[in-house]
Amino acid sequence: MNPQPPGQRRAYRAPRRAQGAADTRASVLDAALRLFVDQGYGKVTVADIAREAGTAVPTVYASTGGKAAILACLITGGIGDPVVERTLTAVAASSDPREVVSLLTHGVRLDNERHFALVQVLVTAAALEDTARDTLSRADRAYREALHTVAGRLDRLDALRPGMTRDRATDVLWFFLGHQSWRLFVADRGWSWDDTEEWLSGQLSYAVLADRAG
Repeated sequence: MNPQPPGQRRAYRAPRRAQGAADTRASVLDAALRLFVDQGYGKVTVADIAREAGTAVPTVYASTGGKAAILACLITGGIGDPVVERTLTAVAASSDPREVVSLLTHGVRLDNERHFALVQVLVTAAALEDTARDTLSRADRAYREALHTVAGRLDRLDALRPGMTRDRATDVLWFFLGHQSWRLFVADRGWSWDDTEEWLSGQLSYAVLADRAG
């Protein structure tokens, strides 16, 4: 029997090691999110995360970093949610201003609904740590950039109210569709996601669209 060349054995083991590292990282992130939501960001330690993930503290640091780095990883995943790109693609393909507003509101609703608990964790953490505050600012910038893209689409359709610039429209979109609005209606006031989406879409259309766009 001819033994497998050493180079081939290393090549075979490398993908398994990479998969194992990826699985560990995913386990750590999942455990951290559960603990952050259940106990609050400030009360959770890296040791708690390691115990929840069934691994060692050094492994947590090696795979994801400390608490702030873990939170940043979780937020990066949320920012990269495919629903954002799908929504912007649908908006770019529409020539109906009201449909653009509806598509945007629905896409933002899905994004906020999927990551609602994570956003609440981040907002709480931002009050405790500068790093978390920076992460929140980065997430908000990405959020506003997407809204700015949609405002540009409405501007190109000549659908904005008279005198409303693209930047002003972005501010109005942020006022109605920023994560603070979803938190107000869904978490604080107990509205359903469907009712919140319907109301925000209608109010947003009235606020930014010219009369002729209706």
